[in-house]
Amino acid sequence: QVQLAESGGGSVQAGGSLRLSCAASGASGYAGYDYRTFCLGWFRQIPGKEREAAAIIDSRFTAAYAESVKGRFAISRDNHKGTLYLQMDSLKPEDTAAYYCAATRSLCHLDSRGFNYWGQGTQVTVSS
Repeated sequence: QVQLAESGGGSVQAGGSLRLSCAASGASGYAGYDYRTFCLGWFRQIPGKEREAAAIIDSRFTAAYAESVKGRFAISRDNHKGTLYLQMDSLKPEDTAAYYCAATRSLCHLDSRGFNYWGQGTQVTVSS
């Protein structure tokens, strides 16, 4: 089992920046657990709406972004630390949401249905 824990959320004015982190931990002895092999992603959700992908990064460090965040958000990973990051710049009020990190060892796509490990989420609020 892989546990994920987000941090770094908060409130910011439009145009500001935030950096989210997601620390991974796994039970010792979990057969085949290797953080480096996971596809990792950041997703976000507004109450009453479906969870949507913001960005993903695969085991080869190839990243993909939703159109709504492209050019403003940057996803990165540090395999030595077992940590995933999301640098969010030029934030807009419509970026307000709960942000979740996720991991999968299956296909790496901008689709939450392919991810089977999830964190508890961290709230990001952008005011105008």
